[in-house]
Amino acid sequence: EVQLVESGGGLVQSGGSLRLSCAASGFTFGTYDMSWFRQAPGKGPEWVSGINRGGGRTYYSNSVKGRFTISRDNAKNTLYLQMNSLKLADTAGYYCAKVIDTLCSPDEWGQGTQVTGSS
Repeated sequence: EVQLVESGGGLVQSGGSLRLSCAASGFTFGTYDMSWFRQAPGKGPEWVSGINRGGGRTYYSNSVKGRFTISRDNAKNTLYLQMNSLKLADTAGYYCAKVIDTLCSPDEWGQGTQVTGSS
């Protein structure tokens, strides 16, 4: 059974930082590309960032480029998202996803971790 368990969310002031983690199990983590998505209240899911299976190629949405950094540790079966210079607009539930075909095509999701910005 595939499991993706996110952690690290919380309440953070604008301009602050958080590091999200996603512990993966139930599949061969190092053979899959992975992505982070987010969903703000009243909105649909938004792709945030993706990383290839080896970790050497990373991709970001324009809204987070230059502020967020995705990484992975295949030995620990863990995906990360370092979030810097947080804005109120980053408030959302953040979900890691195992993807297939493209970085925007998830086939498995975690339960999410909430990030809430404050002024």
